[in-house]
Amino acid sequence: GRLEAVTQQMGYHPQYLDSFLKMQHYLMHMDGPLPFDCRHYIAIMAAARHQCRYLVNLHVLQFLRAGGDPQWLRGLEFIPPKLRNLNEINKILAHRPWLITKEHIEKLLKISEWSWSLAELVHAVVLLAHCHALASFVFGCGCEQDEGLGGRGSLKALPLGNQCFCEATAGNSCSQELLRINRKRSLDSCMELDSLRERMQRIHVETEGREEMRLLQQDREEGEGQGAQVGVQGGAEHPSDPFAGLSLLADPDGEVTGATNLACYMQDPDFGYQDFARRDEDQTQVFRVQDYSWEDHGFSLVNRLYSDIGHLLDEKFRMVDGLQSSAMAKRQGCEPSVFKRGIWNYIHCMFGIRYDDYDYAEVNQLLERMLKVYIKTVTCYPEKTNSEMFDRFWKQFKHSEKVHVNLLILEARMQAELLYALQAITQYMI
Repeated sequence: GRLEAVTQQMGYHPQYLDSFLKMQHYLMHMDGPLPFDCRHYIAIMAAARHQCRYLVNLHVLQFLRAGGDPQWLRGLEFIPPKLRNLNEINKILAHRPWLITKEHIEKLLKISEWSWSLAELVHAVVLLAHCHALASFVFGCGCEQDEGLGGRGSLKALPLGNQCFCEATAGNSCSQELLRINRKRSLDSCMELDSLRERMQRIHVETEGREEMRLLQQDREEGEGQGAQVGVQGGAEHPSDPFAGLSLLADPDGEVTGATNLACYMQDPDFGYQDFARRDEDQTQVFRVQDYSWEDHGFSLVNRLYSDIGHLLDEKFRMVDGLQSSAMAKRQGCEPSVFKRGIWNYIHCMFGIRYDDYDYAEVNQLLERMLKVYIKTVTCYPEKTNSEMFDRFWKQFKHSEKVHVNLLILEARMQAELLYALQAITQYMI
């Protein structure tokens, strides 16, 4: 269940990697408002919006390892209504976060059998924003393509919580607490892996057995003149098959192939990004940071409702801002802070977020056209990114510098989604 390809790329910036791993571990595996299986299912829903098989496959494995119901992997129709109700804000945050309103929040929190608590909703919002932004990084750095043709490769079924990848990141100063937890959990990892493999093989064998019996029964009934009726039944979906539409089988080497059909994890697949500049002026207003910012508003709200996550998110935002980029900036003929702010503000601008103290004419001066095209693609519709785009922009720049740009995209996008969602929650609370 490790983010191996992701951490290999982030390993070019080990201080950031350490910050990322701590936040990721806390969000997915430490105490929090949401059950562990639900966290991974929400991650599946979020990654599916961008057709990111790499992340979907990863969280399918961890969902099962956390004791999740295999039936849920058949799609949104088979999950509890409470989780399914999250689909709307998942869709909006992933593509047009400026459309989220306090009414969306109220609908989820209203008193009913399937209502969310504020703490649960904040946890879910952070999860959604994290996975949407991470999907951008996965596509932007080619991790999806690395999984094999069409991203349909296999993932190693590794121990839950084994998030650290220090051997690929020389100089990475991962926290001792995280390492201690990983070592403790790795003691019985072989037993866990065998258990998961046996469970999946057993389900596969049982499914094959049921299908064989069904075909025999169908042949028998057709022989008795009931072919027409059975023909309809034979083409129907069988509720007893927990993995209908899903290929999730372990081979002798412990390889597990992932989901083959991501459409079952989302509704309204045609809903996507639209340029904010083409919005209806009467319906959508520009988001002004001086009115609602992460530092002055979002941080305190998220930290109050989901203890400590605010500090971990803030550390990650500050870490990416503090990364050394003197070489990148020098090539562009400007100061490092000016260059990074140009990228950050350009990303936020695409989501309708404006800074009154910034001259947006600088963006066109600082960012060459191919770089802007790359940033917009990875930010707004990452599933359209390909390895050729990564190779074409900044041919004279190092791989680590391109990874740095993708880290800025990841964090700027995540903060943009959080600002809109947390502002809507604040308005609901007021």
